[in-house]
Amino acid sequence: MKIAIPKERRPNETRVAASPETVKKLVALGCDVFVEKGAGAAASFTDTAYKDAGATIGKDATTTYKDAKAVLKVLKPIAGGKGDELKAMPKGTVVVSIADPYRSEKELDAYAKAGLTVFAMDFVPRITRAQSMDVLSSQSNLAGYKSVLDGAAVFNRAFPMMMTAAGTVAPAKVFVMGAGVAGLQAIATARRLGAVVSATDVRPASKEQVESLGAKFVAVEDDEFKQAETAGGYAKEMSDAYKAKQAALIAETIAKVDMVITTALIPGRPAPVLVTAEMVKSMKPGSVIVDLAVETGGNCELSVAGKVVEKDGVSIVGYHNVPGRLATDASSLYAKNVVNFFELMFDKEAKDLKIDWDDEIIKGTCVTHEGSIVHPALAHAEKKTVSKAEPKAAVAKTATSKKTPAKRAPAKKTVAKKVAAKSTAKTAAASKAAPRKAASAKKAPVTSAESKSGTKTEPNDGGNA
Repeated sequence: MKIAIPKERRPNETRVAASPETVKKLVALGCDVFVEKGAGAAASFTDTAYKDAGATIGKDATTTYKDAKAVLKVLKPIAGGKGDELKAMPKGTVVVSIADPYRSEKELDAYAKAGLTVFAMDFVPRITRAQSMDVLSSQSNLAGYKSVLDGAAVFNRAFPMMMTAAGTVAPAKVFVMGAGVAGLQAIATARRLGAVVSATDVRPASKEQVESLGAKFVAVEDDEFKQAETAGGYAKEMSDAYKAKQAALIAETIAKVDMVITTALIPGRPAPVLVTAEMVKSMKPGSVIVDLAVETGGNCELSVAGKVVEKDGVSIVGYHNVPGRLATDASSLYAKNVVNFFELMFDKEAKDLKIDWDDEIIKGTCVTHEGSIVHPALAHAEKKTVSKAEPKAAVAKTATSKKTPAKRAPAKKTVAKKVAAKSTAKTAAASKAAPRKAASAKKAPVTSAESKSGTKTEPNDGGNA
């Protein structure tokens, strides 16, 4: 079967979905791999390297996509307008990419209409078996590292304490907001550079992780704080009262530090504003803020996507696609995540796709299939199966309604049992056209990059996924 690796066409994207190393693995599986000319150039992967790995170089997107059964991408395909990528994809094509489903309703509708089966790598369930496929963690790790270097590049002082004959240089004080994968790597990197580091997060489990890296943990540790983590390890939305207390503590901390790195995201929602204009004004002249959440609204009230701006003497860094600023490593890690996922639905004996719709990783990542948006965590998917008069929680009941698409009809008996016996509701089987909801399917996409233990930073999509 043919696999297409196109050149990424969205703004600010430098990564590629396959490295020469992973192309070798795909070829070894018996696949014909077509890589579009120049696809890996921004990541320092030459066409010659891909050819040596066994790939065929497609002269353009049309040649690369032609007759491909699977397309491996970094960001979701462009739907409509200039650069439309759907026209070249035959109906039934399997697309694997960072799809950013929560912010891509129009695109998902277009994918469904085009008959594409789209798997969102940013929806990979947080289970042990899926760790090797977790693109959010692999990309967030790099984003956390790079955020410190980006901050240091505009910080006009040294990070470590230096004792010289001319006097002593005090170490920089760095405050990291959000102790997920990106935040923890930022802490570790700042510490290695010699900074004095403190960090905050609303999840109780993060305290031990922060302190294990030699940083001071800053938080209002009341009863609400102790219950601020979901079963899946994500940060919960906190009450207004808690936010007020935490904001006061954060404001006091920010006024004393030299650099703030923000990484906090809430799945499926705009990034929370953690650093207000007043807090920025309270910082010392020459201080720096690095906002890793800028593409989903930003954690700093004054950050601007894609720019470094100065407000009240404070430099605020808001670069697009921070993992892509380390394109070679980001591409290599992403490519490994993708090939591990691809092997999950590939039959090595038949040398063709064989998708097991009962696999929870498959169920948790499939967002469109056979003309429908099928992922249960998506509000616009529920609209297809739930009438306006019924609450979303009644999905199981409405699955047998007359408005249910014909392709889902075989699942009626199973769904009826699901309503009759609540004890088995979570294990009711779904048809191939509608993969069942994974236990961890509530995971949010993105941009940026996600913690094994909580607060998530997504890869960006230049408006990005």
